[in-house]
Amino acid sequence: MDDVAGAGSGQGTSGQTAPDVMPGPEELLKAAELAAQEHHDAWLRAKAETENMRKRAQIDVANAHKFALEGFAQELLPVRDSLEAALASPNLTLESLKSGVELTLKQLATAFEKANIKEINPLGEMLDPHKHQAMNTVESDAPVNSIVSVFQKGYELNERLVRPALVSVAKPKET
Repeated sequence: MDDVAGAGSGQGTSGQTAPDVMPGPEELLKAAELAAQEHHDAWLRAKAETENMRKRAQIDVANAHKFALEGFAQELLPVRDSLEAALASPNLTLESLKSGVELTLKQLATAFEKANIKEINPLGEMLDPHKHQAMNTVESDAPVNSIVSVFQKGYELNERLVRPALVSVAKPKET
């Protein structure tokens, strides 16, 4: 008989309660609050990490702007050195000065080439308002709107206009 009484008490032979017991509202609320707190903490960490990444990116961009010209400046220093050496020379002649200026101009051209600065010297080309600025028109046998003289060369940096070429443009001769 003892076996029958034990079977009806809701306990197994080991003394444990039945596994289908539902947690109470307080337990559910505590579990939900704990999960919400964990999600909130994870969100705060993600937000802080995003903010730190944004700040690092801003610093990287600022440093890139600050030091972007460093390589170009290093290429220009020999040009300045050459000019200063020419001025300091006690035996300047017209020929030595001309030779020194030509060598210095070659140094500058090399620096421009390394920095991808390209010269715009459009003599004989058709006027392109994106690269040339017409200063005047000149009667000429050349095709209309072709460039017949260049007052000042233009320059592009990485295919972006830095300075337009200042030019004279052909117009038909009056008869």
